[in-house]
Amino acid sequence: MEPPLNRETTAPPVAGTADRLDFAIGAGERGERLDRFLSQAAAALGLALSRTRLKALIEAGQVTIDGAEARDPAARLAEGGRIALVVPPAEDAAIVGEDLPLTIVFEDEHLLIVDKPAGLVVHPAPGHAAGTLVNALIRHCGDSLSGVGGVKRPGIVHRLDKDTSGLLVVAKNDAAHQGLAALFADHGRSGSLRREYRALVWGAPERAAGTIAAAIGRHPFSRDKMAVVADKRGRAAVTHWRIEERLGPATLLACRLETGRTHQIRVHLAHIGHPLLGDSVYGAGFKTKASRLSEDARTALEALGRQALHAAILGFDHPITGEPLVFESPLPEDLNNLVSILRRV
Repeated sequence: MEPPLNRETTAPPVAGTADRLDFAIGAGERGERLDRFLSQAAAALGLALSRTRLKALIEAGQVTIDGAEARDPAARLAEGGRIALVVPPAEDAAIVGEDLPLTIVFEDEHLLIVDKPAGLVVHPAPGHAAGTLVNALIRHCGDSLSGVGGVKRPGIVHRLDKDTSGLLVVAKNDAAHQGLAALFADHGRSGSLRREYRALVWGAPERAAGTIAAAIGRHPFSRDKMAVVADKRGRAAVTHWRIEERLGPATLLACRLETGRTHQIRVHLAHIGHPLLGDSVYGAGFKTKASRLSEDARTALEALGRQALHAAILGFDHPITGEPLVFESPLPEDLNNLVSILRRV
């Protein structure tokens, strides 16, 4: 019987513009989904092709089974068939590189760690077509970029809200992107990933530590917000927290993520009655509480102008070398100033 995976040296169907991979479907792959089979086959060959990228290639007609286009990623395989996959090279990014300041705390040929300031958008989006972290990274990285999404650009594996400061890891090549993506998908449950935030919240939790396990989904009335939801619209979300320091009307918490939902910490802390200071979206009902602060504290909070959230610790095993890496970022000046003033209240 032919081995289930076979990389042949067949000439690419579009000479000079693509690589072609040919696979034989063995008995063990019978009934398997096409996209899952290709993902496993690519991984076995050491190819940095994400399942999302493979799905896009299938839907674009770049995969054939026995010579016929197979555009359904969920197609079930039959034993004895032959699959051909054409992988076009990653295109140059349409996003323009910009000479923006970057605080890089670690960099090698595979990845880099950035300490992102508050106010910096991570990725271009409507309303933020330029001046983003990705624009800066494209300028900084040059030709050393991940093409795992089909476009050459730094591999953004996770994001921070515009007004959240702190540590962010970026993949510079496809192999690092895949390894980091797997770590973040696992959220540290069985892997080496460690993410810890510092959050300054209103009020004082009664306990020294706790866990919030509440599904998060789109807010039923405000579609630009997230909310804790009880029905199937929500996705499981878990945040662990502990008190770092009690500061009179506020508390400094350390928060560790077990999942990575949009606005997770902000939504969860508001859900238990302790929203972030400065959070105009999820803590709007606490504006009257701010009026009771000392004049210095009120001035510092107004100067903050954002939610009091900072990605302080990021740790993981290097996806290529296996080296344990841990990075820490102290509270930025705006948050540190507010904390210092609250200590005197």
